[in-house]
Amino acid sequence: MSQQPDPDEMRAGTAEREEAARLLADHYSQGRITPDEYEGRVLAAYEAVTFGELRPLFQDLPAPHPAYLAPRFDPPPFVPVYQRPAAVAPYSPKSKVAAGVLQIVLPFGIGRFYTGHVGLALGQLAVVVVTCGIGAVWPLVDGIVLLANGGTDAQGRRLRD
Repeated sequence: MSQQPDPDEMRAGTAEREEAARLLADHYSQGRITPDEYEGRVLAAYEAVTFGELRPLFQDLPAPHPAYLAPRFDPPPFVPVYQRPAAVAPYSPKSKVAAGVLQIVLPFGIGRFYTGHVGLALGQLAVVVVTCGIGAVWPLVDGIVLLANGGTDAQGRRLRD
């Protein structure tokens, strides 16, 4: 099993030293460090050989810090997958056009009997009978919604176009 090197012992390149100097200039412009501190830290940044020598320059400063000084977390070796990608639901053999037209032409729940929603169809039929036809507005609106948005059958499958 191979050991990864300590990040603080890795050698810093010119790009890393320049990024540290740039970020120190940002902190100086924000007034977080004095001119003397800024000068000393920038000199130390350009003289740094390893990341471990750059880390103390930012220890007492808030973000931003150089990205290479951020703590690194190794991902877990195995991440179990509990969910499979969602399968495409099959379509119903019934048509949304037929269901919507039946609801509009025969507005007492016939379209809902067609889709297999017997409880909803009986409810619409009862409302139409009890209100002497005034409740036919419910199946009429339901038919328009079926035509516009579609719907599902009793098994939860989407109605065909």
